[in-house]
Amino acid sequence: MRLDHIGIAVNSIEEALKTYQSGLGFSLADIVTIDHQKVRVAVMPLGEYSLELLEPTDPLSPIRKFLDKRGEGIHHLCFQVRNLAEKLQQLEGTSVQVLDAVPCRGLENRKVAFLHPKSTHGVLIEFVEEKQ
Repeated sequence: MRLDHIGIAVNSIEEALKTYQSGLGFSLADIVTIDHQKVRVAVMPLGEYSLELLEPTDPLSPIRKFLDKRGEGIHHLCFQVRNLAEKLQQLEGTSVQVLDAVPCRGLENRKVAFLHPKSTHGVLIEFVEEKQ
């Protein structure tokens, strides 16, 4: 398992890019909309990893709810796993609460699943299956 990306919730990708590109010098690889997750994602490579700016596209988006409750900032940490189904099975019967018993599709159509932050000491954790 290794870090894949850090997700950062923002109200506006365009406004946030002013800071991350112009101010901090990050390059932008792509901006993608994931309709079923109600989010736009700006991907900025960071060596082997990336930063993802997450902007809600709908008032019912989980990102919108996060922003309303906590404001802009780190939303989640994402870790790559070889076999997502196997990793989720390993968590059965532990104190870790899986939010997505059936993985959904995320960026690049990769399988993803989230863990409830109440069971991971306040940190929303995402697992993403390695690219095949």
